[in-house]
Amino acid sequence: MEEYLVPSGYGEDEFTEKKSRFIGRVWCVETEEEALEKIQQMKKQHADATHNCWAYIIRDGAARFSDDGEPGGTAGNPMMQVLQKENLYNVVCVVTRYFGGILLGAGGLVRAYTKGAKIAVDAAGKSTKRVWTALYIPCPYTYYERMKLEAEAFGCVIRDAQFGAEVELEILVAQEQAQAFLDKITDMTAGTVEAMELGQEYRAFPVE
Repeated sequence: MEEYLVPSGYGEDEFTEKKSRFIGRVWCVETEEEALEKIQQMKKQHADATHNCWAYIIRDGAARFSDDGEPGGTAGNPMMQVLQKENLYNVVCVVTRYFGGILLGAGGLVRAYTKGAKIAVDAAGKSTKRVWTALYIPCPYTYYERMKLEAEAFGCVIRDAQFGAEVELEILVAQEQAQAFLDKITDMTAGTVEAMELGQEYRAFPVE
């Protein structure tokens, strides 16, 4: 299972350009059917809008876009290029435009729809989807701060921490980094801390 980026969740933002209102929205979806459903929802919700342009990319599936009546190449394709540049998959973006009475020209439209997609992506955030190894680590308090630093250095996710006689940590580490992380723990604690592997999970977590 390969590692790839997906939106962390729903993202929405908007701006006004020469009296035209642009609303950008992004969702994480698993299938083309889900992507099309989101597009239809926006078309229904904003039936009074001038345009509802869209683009989506499905991992191991379709990648499509639409100008929805804007001049060819000025909306859907620029939005698609934003999604590609951000290396996102399983993503659908809709940029809704309410025309303000002033023509933007082809260049202006490209910039506006590019911006609409980008601000929506930024609002959604990005997550890395990969195979993680889950570890249970009983950690003495003397090693806790160092353990957090090493976990951060390895790109781990500390999913849970219980504070009792010692700190009981549940940590997710990228599968390919698991053995190196375990070796580091052994070296750091002179073998006094033993981690227990709980299994593998295929899921997404936000990237900084």
